Amino acid sequence: MYQHILFATELNNTKSHIENKVKELQQLTKAKLSVIHVIEPIPEVYYGGIYGVVPNLDATDSVSATRLLEERAKEQLKPLAKSLGIKAQSLHIPIGRISEEILAFADSKKVDLIITGSHGVHGLQLLLGSTANAILHGAKCDVLAVRCRS
Repeated sequence: MYQHILFATELNNTKSHIENKVKELQQLTKAKLSVIHVIEPIPEVYYGGIYGVVPNLDATDSVSATRLLEERAKEQLKPLAKSLGIKAQSLHIPIGRISEEILAFADSKKVDLIITGSHGVHGLQLLLGSTANAILHGAKCDVLAVRCRS
């Protein structure tokens, strides 16, 4: 059975649905559990995602904006860690391309199952691919893509 599970989260509204599946599988397998949330560096000052607007930053200061997003992600991951019964050391927030960072972490930490959400892909996104698709095709371990409920 699995020894190390990696939960790749987007920190969005579907997180709790996937979180329940992660919790159940971890309890069943008694595997080590790690959580990863990747922040992509942003070239713009405005970022309207789950973190809100990044305030008062110079357009050339994207590093500071990225660091601010990293701090906000840490705050959002704390309740998730508590809910999953894991310590802060099991939370990882790398900065880079999402699928590349997840796959690199999985390789380096000997993860044998990656759990991620999967949105139904349509139109242009189907042609370009998705993060879940990139993980599925690039992983050297098993991948469980949990369908996100709308």
